[in-house]
Amino acid sequence: MINNLSLRLATRDDAAAIARMSRDLIEQGLGWSWTTPRVLRSVHSADTNVVLALEDQRIAGFAIMKYGDAEAHLLLLAVQPSAQRRGVGTALTRWVEASALVAGIGQVYLEVRAGNAAARAFYELLGYVAVQALPGYYQAREAAVRMARGLW
Repeated sequence: MINNLSLRLATRDDAAAIARMSRDLIEQGLGWSWTTPRVLRSVHSADTNVVLALEDQRIAGFAIMKYGDAEAHLLLLAVQPSAQRRGVGTALTRWVEASALVAGIGQVYLEVRAGNAAARAFYELLGYVAVQALPGYYQAREAAVRMARGLW
């Protein structure tokens, strides 16, 4: 576990760092779609939370969750390599799930690269199950697996 870990909502000043993390840690090998303007739209959206995990005031990870009426969609989750396997991803996931529960939402969905065995195992440990294979999901070049978790 990480000492001195804190979670907070992102601000516009965090958008560029989040976008770079997405490019470098999530979107590698694909075109960069989560650019600073797109992250800013999520930061300012009434139905989306962008949450940062900070270790000693440095960004250790982030999550972006969009909330609907009956379900939520975890759009992005990234943890700096130096902070992985230390509880950051779990803390971020549980924070956005708790927000979904407060909003009366009982189901969370996410997509993960089909070939990313480590990410799939991480989500499975948190109670997510594979519900659908999505060929060509990522820019018609790479398959994804849709995963879901019931919160109730």
